[in-house]
Amino acid sequence: MQAPSFDRAADAFQDAVGAQTCGESVRRVTQGWGKQREAGREREAARAMALAQKEERPDELRLPLQDPIAEQANLSTDGVMMLVRKEGWKEVKLTTISAVEQIEARASSDGQDGRGREARVHVLLSRHSYQAGLWDADGMAEQQYAEGVRRGLERCARLSSVNDGAVWIERITRENFPEAVQIVDWSHASERVWAVGNAVFGAQTAQAVMWSERWLTKLWQGKVVEVVVALKGLKLEQGRYPQEVQQAAGYFASNASRMAYDVYRAAGLPLGSGTVESGARSVVQQRMKRPGRGWERETGQAMLAGLSELHSGRFEQAWQTPCSIAA
Repeated sequence: MQAPSFDRAADAFQDAVGAQTCGESVRRVTQGWGKQREAGREREAARAMALAQKEERPDELRLPLQDPIAEQANLSTDGVMMLVRKEGWKEVKLTTISAVEQIEARASSDGQDGRGREARVHVLLSRHSYQAGLWDADGMAEQQYAEGVRRGLERCARLSSVNDGAVWIERITRENFPEAVQIVDWSHASERVWAVGNAVFGAQTAQAVMWSERWLTKLWQGKVVEVVVALKGLKLEQGRYPQEVQQAAGYFASNASRMAYDVYRAAGLPLGSGTVESGARSVVQQRMKRPGRGWERETGQAMLAGLSELHSGRFEQAWQTPCSIAA
């Protein structure tokens, strides 16, 4: 499944066990199992969503817990493009759930992080699980919730959700897990500030660096209102600057409630969505985004179902019980 092609997988199988096979045989077995796994996760998502509507949720009807996270967890969701035959480039939506461990940070002698910003707690994200597929936002919502149920997020003591500023991600996460502290990924927010500084004052000029660093420090301190006021004060002329730059003030104003970075650091919450971005590369792009004609939607979805289980560390269990939830 991780091999660059089914032919390469067949060669690896022959080298490993000495038995002959061909790429076509590997393809049929892999995609056949993937289709079973896709049917299984659709049923599981439907079961989880149906139970969510009931006031009483008997444990025997819940999805089986798989590596549940009891203390602190993070949920991140994103999209990555994949070529689908006869359809063109389509977005694969991916959700990643991780355990979060707080690690005491080492501050410099002046108690700062080297950029004039107070050092607090570092966090380590591990034990990742994934669900990826060619879904619309509502389809992703069902799969996101089902994966959250499998990992025990409903009973998790602390839950955060770090994402970019996409409206659909904020919506489905809020509906599925209203208790999650939603955070705009720091790198996305800081890139917006740099984009404005470079566009207005000249790319990487001393003035652009000085302006950007000043307002990044304010943002790091949670002073989003001051950043918005500064952006509005630039009075950017329409048509002269990229749309992203012209809309920067609105972006920060609308996301202000999810940019309390000083509070999040003090609470030991993650600020980056690197886990889902890394997942997009390892789970989706490494196998699914290769030169060629792309994938049929059905077989592509089957492969994504299998890859989700593989990278979640559940391949053997899923291989043995691909349709564990009855219709």
